Amino acid sequence: MEYTNIHKTARISPTKIRLVAALIRGKSIDDALIILDTAKQRGAAIVKNSLRAAIANADRAEANLRNLVVSDARVDSGPTMKRFQPKDRGRAHDILKRTSHITVSVAEKTTAKKSAKKAQAK
Repeated sequence: MEYTNIHKTARISPTKIRLVAALIRGKSIDDALIILDTAKQRGAAIVKNSLRAAIANADRAEANLRNLVVSDARVDSGPTMKRFQPKDRGRAHDILKRTSHITVSVAEKTTAKKSAKKAQAK
């Protein structure tokens, strides 16, 4: 069974977070936490909090924490805040402040392998 956490409207660009999410996809939770601790990107702390919340969801459902792997780490774009920067001669240029929806799922090893085989079959 998969245990998921979704962090909505994180104030960081999806392209920056996707690089961090790709680092932990398919790793065991211990390895993923070590990778996120040592990563220099600002998004690593946000993904780490989402991963810890997903682990807490699994712990609450009494799953075996030793067999958990990161089955899915996905980043979707959230709403964009539109701001304006004053420029010369009374003009204004727009600034797009992007947000992200971060989804982190953990599953037990046997379940993760089955879901991976289903994804390959499609």
